[in-house]
Amino acid sequence: MKPIKPALFIFGGLFFIILLIPTLLVTPFMDQSKGKLGEELTVAKSNVPVLAESPVDVPVYRSQAKKVENIPLEEYVIGVVASEMPAEFELEALKAQALAARTYITKQLMNGKNIGTPEGSGSVVTDTTMHQVYKNQEELKKQWGNDYAAKLNKITEAVAATQGKILTYEKKPIDASFFSTSNGYTENSEAYWKEAIPYLKSVESTWDEKSPKFYDQKIITIKQFENQLGVKVDTSKDTVGTIKELTPGKRVAKVEISGKEFTGRQIREKLELKSSDFTWQIKGDSIVIKTEGFGHGVGMSQYGANFMAEAGKSYEEIVTHYYQGTEIGTAEPFLSKYTAKQ
Repeated sequence: MKPIKPALFIFGGLFFIILLIPTLLVTPFMDQSKGKLGEELTVAKSNVPVLAESPVDVPVYRSQAKKVENIPLEEYVIGVVASEMPAEFELEALKAQALAARTYITKQLMNGKNIGTPEGSGSVVTDTTMHQVYKNQEELKKQWGNDYAAKLNKITEAVAATQGKILTYEKKPIDASFFSTSNGYTENSEAYWKEAIPYLKSVESTWDEKSPKFYDQKIITIKQFENQLGVKVDTSKDTVGTIKELTPGKRVAKVEISGKEFTGRQIREKLELKSSDFTWQIKGDSIVIKTEGFGHGVGMSQYGANFMAEAGKSYEEIVTHYYQGTEIGTAEPFLSKYTAKQ
């Protein structure tokens, strides 16, 4: 047997070290990837910033389980953003949505009112469109399937980038209302609700026309139309009623049908239309209703926010466009007041 040369020992040792180094580098970090906000994610797959501990819990009435869950604030914001805005949207748009969601819940906590929640439940909001839609991780896993990890990463990044921040007007949290798609303009608050709110004024959002939800058409029978509105349609004409007035956001403010007057909002809600920017026409025994936009139109247009982000606008520029005259501040003093009451 020939003796093994020292050079072979050296080469073999180097080869073993080369194979071992990646394992040594990765192994110490594998367990760090587990946590409440991303238990299936690994550091190797995620650059998501670590969220600091939430200063308060949000008492949310879970409508399906019919019970109240106390959810850490930032975890709640993640669940709202994931439920209210497509994860495919631009990161800056998701940041704007996170800011709006955190502002909304901060104001609700400050108000301490349980409007829309079961009496005596102790909850501040529900998980429905009555307030903000919220889904937990198990619900999101079912919804997203194999895309769960990537989408949760992206939304968590947006929430972390805005953590602790809210929108204020005159040093107070605002009513950060939002909706899907405008008709080219957002709406004055008093055109939909009763109160005129200075930072919820009509602004242009012309890029919304690119939204897949911009146009919609609904066809209903004349009989159904009459029953739902309590009117009699004059079928000798090819149109229905007369539009008397438009809102600042170019939606129908008032319309008269057979001597009966309605607001655009009433028509939208009674006929379940996507928008109060509508036109209609009689076709045979049916009425064809066409709408532009999707939602009440007050506050931030979500698709508008995404188109602004695609154009290179930051989340700060997005929110100050839709919420005129507002500033980005910290939630801490308001949350401290809330915890002091508990």
